[in-house]
This record gives sequence, structure tokens and C-alpha cells, in this order.
Amino acid sequence: MARNISASGAEQFVEERLLVGLVTGSLLQHKELLEMLEDVDVRYPRQRTLLHVGVGLGKSDWVQELLARGADTDIIDDSQQNALSSAEEMVRQFPDDVERSKVLNLVTLVHRRDQVIMRRLLASSSRSTDHVTPVASPECDIASLKSSVDSLRREMKSLVRQLSSSLEELKAQVCGRDALLRCLEESVTSTAEDVTCIKCGLIGEASLSQPTSDPARARQECVDAMMRRTRIVYGSGVDKMCGLYERLYDGDEITACIIKYLCGDDRVKVMVDLKSERIGRMKEKFVDLDGTQWNGSDWTSFCDFESETVYLGAMDCSGDREEFVCSRLAWALSQLSLKLVFDNEGMPYSKGDVEREREWMRAIEEAEERRKRGGGLDWKINIAFDGKTLRAKVCWLAAAVPEIISWYGSTEGRAMLQRKFPLLFSLYSNNVMGTLLASAKR
Repeated sequence: MARNISASGAEQFVEERLLVGLVTGSLLQHKELLEMLEDVDVRYPRQRTLLHVGVGLGKSDWVQELLARGADTDIIDDSQQNALSSAEEMVRQFPDDVERSKVLNLVTLVHRRDQVIMRRLLASSSRSTDHVTPVASPECDIASLKSSVDSLRREMKSLVRQLSSSLEELKAQVCGRDALLRCLEESVTSTAEDVTCIKCGLIGEASLSQPTSDPARARQECVDAMMRRTRIVYGSGVDKMCGLYERLYDGDEITACIIKYLCGDDRVKVMVDLKSERIGRMKEKFVDLDGTQWNGSDWTSFCDFESETVYLGAMDCSGDREEFVCSRLAWALSQLSLKLVFDNEGMPYSKGDVEREREWMRAIEEAEERRKRGGGLDWKINIAFDGKTLRAKVCWLAAAVPEIISWYGSTEGRAMLQRKFPLLFSLYSNNVMGTLLASAKR
């Protein structure tokens, strides 16, 4: 059953690469090469097989895979050791090595299985010849049985190769289905906004107008709806607040989608002080997402999750000051939109969405790695990392995206996010923004 290394150049290349991979690499990296191997019991120097080498190195994952592919535990190398005796020797030399103990258990189980098969074949042969005049020696019977076992082993290897091929075809089909599902999801997302608007119009919601193809009218409707949800507590200046909402709507698709979503939600409330840069007169004290207590006199904006209210100090909204106030308004409104659309305590993903949660954890790691490398973080990102809880960090990190775009402008802000925080920008653009637009009522 065992054979020498093939003279075929391609086959020899595979065999040599597998031996090197077993010694220095991981099984996962070399699965494809194993699929290409013609004979799992190919002989290497000193008449050793891949199973011999895997046992000697104590690589249980390789040993398990080779045994599953039909590797023979009875083949003897130049030192007269088979896989079982070699595994036993390794455990004697390294009694505390868990991996080598696991290797011994694997080899022992397969070796015992092969022995049971051999005994059953011998018993079957003996019963079949009880009433027949023997014509062959016991040695011939044993040789015949061994040949039968070898044939079974070859068939098992062939079945493994066929199964692997079928699995690859199945993977290709699954990948194709995933691509179709993604296309369908994108199509549904792109039409969800219109469907929601039509539904709202049919049930007669007076506060919502019919969908319009006029961009200027749609913009004005969103701004007017936000103004109905806004209360100017101190001072006067409806035009100033309208200007802030218009700036967010016109500035970038990301900030516009926040306005489009919030303007259709009756729970939204915005409290504004046009006589102060701070919110202290409206919100004297508050507790932040991470549990920190603050005085309102220290903050320009704040999103109160319990009352679903945004507070804003907006005195002197002109020049650079307007950029700052607008970015802080974007930061607070973004947090409120996350809380309302995902219903997950401000997290930018739905409850139970493990895949999205992992992606956001990777986005945090990406930013932390940049900070460790000395790349420097924007102060809006640094605020997120000042959070004392994971909830605060993730929410503030997501809210920093529209804030940065509002502060630097669409072109510069997007370029900076794409360059420094590509995963964060991708998650917000594809997941958060898409969810907001799909859930918007206008």
C-alpha cells in the first residue's frame, strides 16, 4: 500500500511542501495541499510517512486529519517503529505534554479499530472455510486478508477525496447564494424608505407628507419637522436653528440621513439655549453613558437617553463657532439616532447581532492600534476612548463619524476617516447609515 515518492514533478512538489508545512506551518494553511496528495502514506527519508512525522512532533491536529484520510498506523520506518509505538515513546519522553497524550489516544483508537477489522475478517474467513478442503496455507490467508484491508483503506482514501471535492462544490454554491442574498438585501434597503413613506401616507399620518421627487421640498420638510421637535428655551432665533439643521442636511449624506431619520420620529426632542455656549441652565447636572457625573455648564451638547432629548448650547452660531456647534449637534443627534433605531442602549447594532458586534470590537481595536503606533487620534475619537464602559466607547466611537464629517467637511472628513479608521467608516456608512435610511419615515 505504501509507495515511494512519485517521479512526477508536480506530485513531488506537493509531497515536499506538505512535509515542510507539517514541520513548520499550520494544518489550516495546508489543507488544499492535502487534497492534492495522491497517497497519504507516501514514504519520506528513513521510510517515514507524514503520520510518523506528525506523531514525532506531537501535532494532534495533523495526526487527526491524516488518520481521517486513512493513514496506516502499522507502517514501520527504518527504526522499526510504527505510529503507535512512536506515539507511546513520545509520551514516555514527554509525560506532561498534553498534545502528545492526545496524539497517543488518537493513534491507539485507530490502531485498535484496524485490529478489530482484521480479527473480524479472519473469523469470517475461518467460518467460510470450515466445510471446504483447504487449498492454501495460513500465510496465504493472512496475505489475502491484508490485501483486503489495503483495498478497503484505498477505497476510504478515495471516498475522502470525493467528499472533499463535494464540499468544495458546496462551498462555491453557498458563496454564490450569499452573493445573491447580499444583492437582495441591498435592493430591499434601497426601497425600504419609499415603502415606509407610502405606508405612512396610507394610514393618514398628518405630520408626514407624501414622498416627493423634489430635493428642495424634501429638504425643507425634514428641516421643518426637526424644528417642530425643537424648543428654543432661552433666546430667539428660529433661523439660526434652521441653519444648523440645513447645514447638517446639505453637508454630507451621513449627516443628512440622521436628520431624515429623526425628523420622522415623534419621540425626538431638542432643547436649545441660544443665549449660552453651554447647557447648564437647561440641564444643571447629568450622568453620562459611562456613569460619570457632569455639570451642564461644562458641556455644549448632551444626549439624554432616558428622556430621548438632545440639549444644545448654540450662542453665536457664526464662522468657526458655527462649525463647532454644528459638529457637537451632529454628535448628540447621532447618539440619539443609534438609541432609537437599534434599540440596544446606544450600541450601533441590534441585540443579538453577534457578527456586527464583533466588527465593532475590531473597529475599536483598529483605533487602539493606531494610538499605540503613535499615529495620533482626532480629539473626537479620543473622547470615545475616555469612556469607562464598553457601551460608552462603542456608542461614542460611532457618533464620532458624523461629528468629524460635520467639523472637517464632507471631502476632508471622509478622506481622514478612510485613511485612519477604514473599518469604522465602513461600518457606519454601510450598516448604520443603511439602517437609518431604511427606517426613516420620509
